[in-house]
Amino acid sequence: MNETAHDPIADTRRWLERAVIGLNLCPFAKAVYVKEQVRFVLSDATTPEALLEQLAEELLLLRDTPAEQTDTTLIVHPQVLTDFLDYNDFLDNADAAVEALDLQGV
Repeated sequence: MNETAHDPIADTRRWLERAVIGLNLCPFAKAVYVKEQVRFVLSDATTPEALLEQLAEELLLLRDTPAEQTDTTLIVHPQVLTDFLDYNDFLDNADAAVEALDLQGV
């Protein structure tokens, strides 16, 4: 029996195209997606701490990269925060990272 390989980035692209853009859940998503300004990052983080470190790196990269090149980043993290409640708790840490990097409102 042939099994197709699981590709988290391809899955995320399909979700973005079909749900976020297809259902117009975010009115800004289509414009940056069609201009290829969305960066997809597959995280190998296995702990929330490692993911937070990667998030901080991506935030700095976004700050330092022209929006015409990369306007947004989606970090795909299949090995950590797989439970929604854990993910929801992590958002406080993500907000703290944005504040610590002085990136509020950017």
